[in-house]
Amino acid sequence: MHPKVCLKELNLSLVLMSMNRISLLQLLFFVGSASFAQDSTRVESASPFQAMRFFQQHMMGDQFNPEMASRLFEPDRRGLEEASDLALKLKQVLDGSGIIIYLDEIPRNPLYYDSILNKHQYVLTDLFPEIYLVKRTNKELWVFSDASSAAIQEAHDKTFRFGTGALLTYLPRLGSNKLMGLYMYQYIAILVLAFLSTLIYRIFTFLSEKVIRKVLITSGFDETSSEHLIPIARPVSVFIIVLLLLLLLPVLQLPSSYSHYILVTLQVMLPVLGMIMAYRFVNILALYLARLAQKTQSSLDDQMVPLIRKTLKTFVIITGTLFVLQNLDVPILPLLTGLSIGGLAFALAAQDTIKNFFGSLMIFIDRPFQIGDWVTSGSVDGTVEEVGFRSSRIRTFRNSLLYIPNGKLADSTIDNHGMRKYRRFMTRIGVTYDTPTALMDTFVQGLRQIVLTHPQTNKENFHIYFNDLGSSSLEILFYIFFEVPTWGEELNARHEVLIEIMKLAEKLEVNFAFPTQTLHVENFPGKPSLAPVYLTEKEMQEELKAYFAQKS
Repeated sequence: MHPKVCLKELNLSLVLMSMNRISLLQLLFFVGSASFAQDSTRVESASPFQAMRFFQQHMMGDQFNPEMASRLFEPDRRGLEEASDLALKLKQVLDGSGIIIYLDEIPRNPLYYDSILNKHQYVLTDLFPEIYLVKRTNKELWVFSDASSAAIQEAHDKTFRFGTGALLTYLPRLGSNKLMGLYMYQYIAILVLAFLSTLIYRIFTFLSEKVIRKVLITSGFDETSSEHLIPIARPVSVFIIVLLLLLLLPVLQLPSSYSHYILVTLQVMLPVLGMIMAYRFVNILALYLARLAQKTQSSLDDQMVPLIRKTLKTFVIITGTLFVLQNLDVPILPLLTGLSIGGLAFALAAQDTIKNFFGSLMIFIDRPFQIGDWVTSGSVDGTVEEVGFRSSRIRTFRNSLLYIPNGKLADSTIDNHGMRKYRRFMTRIGVTYDTPTALMDTFVQGLRQIVLTHPQTNKENFHIYFNDLGSSSLEILFYIFFEVPTWGEELNARHEVLIEIMKLAEKLEVNFAFPTQTLHVENFPGKPSLAPVYLTEKEMQEELKAYFAQKS
């Protein structure tokens, strides 16, 4: 009621008192009633606490009165309609964003001073720091700042995206009674959202299990690919439902105490579902990489695919966890700082493990060997079976299994027998001393022909010569190279070549020599002497001249 009206009523009361001789007590009671009527029109915002209590009393409670709450927006400067609209939009933002204003945490001091900003102002919520109360020194009141007007409109657009704010006008309250804190239109809207969510889930389930699977198989993908894709399609449908709920839930204007926990739950579900989808997508990516690895000649790529899969899955889990903590309003920066300090201590304690991990990366980058290669590194000699995060497995020729740290393996000298294009085979073939010269020459030519006709020998690099006069044999150097990838194939090629040598020796009647000793007795009684009779020096010179003359 206007103060002038109150004064008129007071004057009228005085006249009635004089006429009817009412008591002084009745007069005081009437004046008190007039003062109460005057106070009911006054804005009680002498402190930030009183200002927000006044706002909640007229906007957040059952006494819904935007015109009264508009007094915090100075309607004498903006106009009653604009101020009421700002009060209504602020209420919609608070309810739609699930922001709970705890009055006990708001300062009650009328002279509250923000020491950081050096101003008499109070920020309403950290989610929207541009919306704040300021102290009007001329009125000794706390009201919303001029900058809050644009911030409220911006926050309203952010809360009700894609034009969903227009739906607020189509959801009137159907009655003033509440059931368990909600109006009838809110229950109806919740049922509509539940129906839409179920419908979307059914549609995506049908598309993933029927249509997408059929399209993949028709496009040439096997059954395994479709089985990996279907587990991703289901979380995608739930992900879309959560996005739909986050978009439409603010429109319901549920009480902040309800919407806060519902929104937190939905905001946590988003990164969890994203983490599930990414985790399962890694399996599809690994399947694709495995197919690419099969097309390469290197077998080490096949071992790199599991390493990539494990690394990506670990990265997905860590990233998803950080997003979950962020949506729970857990400060990430102090956590990362603590993790960095703890990570340093962990790195010092686990430096051997980290060294082995980087050693495995160096092995995959440098590719000093492949799976199945025969390698020698120090005292280690065997076939590589697997390269893991920390260690590599090598099967020895005793059939035992060695686990070697990758850091040690990357720093050591590796002799990769599996990378040889040609495998050397060298032996000495000894024949008896009674082998004629022509037969020896024919036998050597036959050995060379064996090499030229064998399919797995190097035809451009081999050496077969009558090479030495041994203590018990005439020695032929047999030095060739096999073009085979594995040790087993090398042994088989050796077997074939040696068999051909034995067949050639049998064909030419060449006798292989073996260590023998001959006992030579020069004189027997009644027998001619076995001692050799040598030519004279003159006869030897003549024979030598005749031999070389014949050669020339």
